Amino acid sequence: MRLLMQLWYLLTHKSFLTLLLIVNVAGTIYGYIWYGSQLEKTEPQFLIFVPDSPTASLFFSLAIIGWLLGKNFKLIEALALVTLVKYGIWAVVMNLLTLYENGYLEPLAWMLVISHFMMALEAIIYIGKYRFTYFHVIIAAIWTLHNDVIDYVYGQYPYYHVVAKYPNHIGYFTFWLSIVCIAIAYFAHNRKEYLHKQ
Repeated sequence: MRLLMQLWYLLTHKSFLTLLLIVNVAGTIYGYIWYGSQLEKTEPQFLIFVPDSPTASLFFSLAIIGWLLGKNFKLIEALALVTLVKYGIWAVVMNLLTLYENGYLEPLAWMLVISHFMMALEAIIYIGKYRFTYFHVIIAAIWTLHNDVIDYVYGQYPYYHVVAKYPNHIGYFTFWLSIVCIAIAYFAHNRKEYLHKQ
């Protein structure tokens, strides 16, 4: 228990949070650049919903800024938790599916696997910092499920060969992944409410 408390102290120390912010901002910028060619061809009304992963890490970056300022941007925290876990896992699965299909992955794809796994992991690690309410979870749920509709009804999903090959199956998987991530946010808040009452 003492070791866990020391680890939590390290993870929530301003110096470490500052380093984490720098890493996430750099990843966010790279992510938007990665989506550059797709964004150039995207209709204006869909632009905000296309770069999923960098927007998720942008939410988390804003949440970190709030923590460094001693504040909780509650809606941003809810959006960060749901979308980081969702798109972190989604990208890992898509790249592993590509590995299964092709028999190999480029080094860049392995980098995406590792970085997106870390996205999902950091969102879970910092559950103790979130202060969002059920209302914020509902808004995050609407955002996330609406994004799924934009991706798989209007065809704005990321440029992945396997997604284009199996859009219906992956759309179905993505919908249930969204539900699981929303449930994680719900239970994270529910646990906090329970502990508060003890």
